[in-house]
Amino acid sequence: MTTLVESRNEKNTFFARHPQSPLTDEQKTSFKELNYFPEATDLRLKVQIERFDNQVEIQIPTSTGGFQAYQRFGKFKFQVNGQEAELTIFSSSGGYFLPFVDSMAGEETYPAGRYLEPEAIGNDQFLIDFNLAYNPYCAYNDRWACPLTPADNRLSVPIKAGEKNFHP
Repeated sequence: MTTLVESRNEKNTFFARHPQSPLTDEQKTSFKELNYFPEATDLRLKVQIERFDNQVEIQIPTSTGGFQAYQRFGKFKFQVNGQEAELTIFSSSGGYFLPFVDSMAGEETYPAGRYLEPEAIGNDQFLIDFNLAYNPYCAYNDRWACPLTPADNRLSVPIKAGEKNFHP
């Protein structure tokens, strides 16, 4: 089994059994597994970040009407099926954060977007593995407060990797 498959199996077990699962007790009774795209090695990227000169703190609205503070860290460009795309990475005391919405949002992927935690590898380079893209907890029920994807991270290309939309 690949590490990705093992990770997905562990997540399914967590969702089904753990007290801190984002699922309600009722949802857990019928939960089988999360839905994923097949592994896409072409969406495992090593990217060069263009840091923002002024890394200002912004307040990102949440799904419950609140706000969470992040710094706009930098942006990177990449291609999906020959189409150019660009995303902004944010930072906080907890590390790096990459929320994004792709062109399949509302159909195959969660309408409010998915998340990644990019891995810094030095010299302003990051590993961005879209196979690890996951839904925020508010995708499972509305008791969770989740940062909403900022407008500059709404893609016009599909990201056919990572977690698909949740269907209880």
